[in-house]
Amino acid sequence: MNTLSYKTLSAKPADIVRKWYLVNAEDVVLGRMATTVANILRGKNKPNFTPHVNTGDCVVIINAEKVKLTGKKWEDKKYLSYSGYPGGLKKISAEHLREKKPISIVEKAIKGMLPKNKLSNEIYRNLYVYAGSEHNHQGQKPTEIKI
Repeated sequence: MNTLSYKTLSAKPADIVRKWYLVNAEDVVLGRMATTVANILRGKNKPNFTPHVNTGDCVVIINAEKVKLTGKKWEDKKYLSYSGYPGGLKKISAEHLREKKPISIVEKAIKGMLPKNKLSNEIYRNLYVYAGSEHNHQGQKPTEIKI
């Protein structure tokens, strides 16, 4: 057996072909949608996945304001931000965050599922979230995904 024929091929940035996907978030559970989208953004659904290269595809999410949370998470789930000063902890519930900035809930869920390194910033740029059903990416002809 020729052992030189077994090579691990790493994807190079020039070899990557990006596809565009469209996800309708209306009446979809947030966590289930976020895991699917994070895997597509990362490129884990492709056979040439390489951990240190951005091999992922672009994802457009529409109707982000109509996403669903199970149980009492609309009232109980809190998003925290800390300014760094004493007493600078701010809490906002998911329900108030949806009223204030509806796309933020979806963006925070997906960003939290990406790796915490410089590559995640590059991967995160391939995510486009819209509150309504209109988006600016008809020219890319995104393929719709059912979740």
